[in-house]
Amino acid sequence: MTARILDGNKISSDIRAEAAQEVQSLIAAGKRPGLAVILAGHNPASEIYVRNKVKACEQLGIHSEKLTPPDSVTTEELLEMVNSLNQRDDIDGILVQLPLPKQVDSKKVLLAVSPEKDVDGFHPINVGNLSTQRPGLVPCTPSGVIEILRRSKISIEGQNATVVGRSDIVGKPAAMLLLNANATVTVCHSKTRDLPAVCRQADILVAAIGKAGFVSKDFLKPGATVIDVGINKITDPAEFDKFFAGDAARQKSFTEKGSSLVGDVDPHVGEVAGAMTPVPGGVGPLTIAMLMVNTIKACQMRRGSR
Repeated sequence: MTARILDGNKISSDIRAEAAQEVQSLIAAGKRPGLAVILAGHNPASEIYVRNKVKACEQLGIHSEKLTPPDSVTTEELLEMVNSLNQRDDIDGILVQLPLPKQVDSKKVLLAVSPEKDVDGFHPINVGNLSTQRPGLVPCTPSGVIEILRRSKISIEGQNATVVGRSDIVGKPAAMLLLNANATVTVCHSKTRDLPAVCRQADILVAAIGKAGFVSKDFLKPGATVIDVGINKITDPAEFDKFFAGDAARQKSFTEKGSSLVGDVDPHVGEVAGAMTPVPGGVGPLTIAMLMVNTIKACQMRRGSR
């Protein structure tokens, strides 16, 4: 048996096409959605993420602004920046790209973002809205996980769903969204006893633990759906062979680049799973698509839907 591959790129482009239509309707009503991104210092990975976010805004017709304070920025200066964006009616979403420089109190800065403009869904008010099923902004990656399941016609209601990882950004909100969709949810973490046995109960397994290829075949009930949120760079040839031996295309790319991407799930899981997301091209593309959806939603909630 080989798992059905759930194509995140296709689902993402469907969502973006729907979002572009929403943007056109809002622009026609004189309400062009606006997103501001704060990128402090010079983190190469963050710079790539932000570039992709700004590009997605351009493609959809969303107004975007990038603010780039220097590495030496203070907590107070960032708080002022956030506060001035909170006051602006043409900015619907504010995104503070993490990590921030080490002298900055990140929690204080994130908390300063107005909950109605918090397109990352990290503010305690939005976390509370999610847990009590009130309308609000939901973290982008977990929303993407739900979209992949729904648009791939994988039933959530009544299923046993296990989330491996309990971060505030992915694990906890993914568990809450699955629970809100009527799954029976188990959350696992580094202190869970006999993790493979717990995971084998799952009809839907979400891996968000941050360890390359950690979830192996013995974690799986045959036919389960596996959503791999992890993205890990591997450079060791022995580790590469463990995951991708015999994959000629990957081997060529690894030899050229000296690295390859692997999720938190060992690719061999595909021999047991019923369906799974690939890395890359699975959950990743959904994160930016859902950021665009959140920016539109924030605009509709703040300035009145059409």
